[in-house]
Amino acid sequence: MTYCLLVMLVTLGWPDLEKPKADSPPVAAVVEPPDASADWPQFRGPDGQGHGIGEKLPTKWSEITNIAWKTELPGRGWSSPVIHGSNIWVTAAITEGSSLKLLRVDKTTGKLEQEITVFQVPTPGKVHTKNGHASPTPIIDNGRIYVHFGTHGTACLDLEGKILWKATLVYYHHHGPAASPILVGQRLIIPCDGYHESFYDGEKNSAVTDFQFVTALKVDTGEVDWRTPRKGRHSYATPLLIEIDGKQQIISPGGDRVSAYNPDNGEEIWSVRYTGYSLIPRPVFGHGLLFICTGYDSAQLLAIRPDGKGDVTDTHVAWSYKQGIPFTPSPILVEDELYFVNDGGIGTCLDAQTGKLVWKRRFGGNFSASPILADGKLYFVAEEGTTHVVEPGKQYKRLGTNKINGTTFASPVVSGSALYLRSDKSLYRIEERPKSTPKPKAASSKSGTSKSEPKKELP
Repeated sequence: MTYCLLVMLVTLGWPDLEKPKADSPPVAAVVEPPDASADWPQFRGPDGQGHGIGEKLPTKWSEITNIAWKTELPGRGWSSPVIHGSNIWVTAAITEGSSLKLLRVDKTTGKLEQEITVFQVPTPGKVHTKNGHASPTPIIDNGRIYVHFGTHGTACLDLEGKILWKATLVYYHHHGPAASPILVGQRLIIPCDGYHESFYDGEKNSAVTDFQFVTALKVDTGEVDWRTPRKGRHSYATPLLIEIDGKQQIISPGGDRVSAYNPDNGEEIWSVRYTGYSLIPRPVFGHGLLFICTGYDSAQLLAIRPDGKGDVTDTHVAWSYKQGIPFTPSPILVEDELYFVNDGGIGTCLDAQTGKLVWKRRFGGNFSASPILADGKLYFVAEEGTTHVVEPGKQYKRLGTNKINGTTFASPVVSGSALYLRSDKSLYRIEERPKSTPKPKAASSKSGTSKSEPKKELP
């Protein structure tokens, strides 16, 4: 797969249900990533939809096989790694979230090179047992890295680790920070779909004026460029940037409706209502359709035509599917098929244009991480540390089932011939190794730092 496939124009036909006029179908495009030079610049990769560029990626591994290195990470965090050049960046929350850090790991050696304290939060508050204070994934763009910790703070750093600016968005993020920001030109877009009160401790914050809003920060200063309040139920979904007829749309799913916004001013373009709350999966887009999971308690998957105006609930939903829909993992589109695994381990493949079932398979285990596609392989990572490697296609074909130690909520990433997995304790580089290669030594945060080369700690 080449990168052009990730950003190609999608001009395929529409589903039979409610076709637009044949003489003027909208032109739909996947928008290019924030930094095309980065191997994995944001949540869900270069296109934000789980497609990566890799070669000779492994299908089999264990704690003693095909592990190039394993590095112990301090603290707790479910953010996915981002990769640029020789560096891997992840966020972590230390001492139950009172110290929020950005970590830099050498991609080749696995050595923990840098720990940057971005925010100190004396009382971070409680979060959901499956969440933490460092779940949103950073973004790399134009020599800068943007980190977001929900209401605890948002910051921009250079690639040396110097903090360039900080900003605070005040709201009740309920179960904790989760949605990752996205970049649109010179704006950092952040959804803040909070709860109407501080759920876990009941403390009131007089600075909270809007329970839910979407905002754009200026990338150079962190100042608010625009802010659009919205009503509905709380949500944790990362937005997606698409383009329809040459005009960009920010697709931001809320708890009980998904809205499209104009990135220049935050004005709502269209919306679709549904019954749901606490929505987590990131949308995917292709064949002129947006695919949205509707959240708790009875999730549906909606295929929406994004060319309407206003409330298009009754006119622009092409099809829906109600069985085995994930609450947490995002779906992934590969050519004509849409794949997803629900939280309880049921894998499903649908025809993307019609919503008809292609195959269904019980993977087993529990799932929170979103799947990725690279080197012609689908990788589904279960919470128990097991990765199911599947060949895309109309017939289910398993290529491998592989286990590492620990709990895995973070979504996997790829770079070159290596797959990177983050567990609750460690970061792994997984790639095909010569059979005679001995078991690698763990490059932990302690063993990876010698007295002659101390890791850097910035205030």
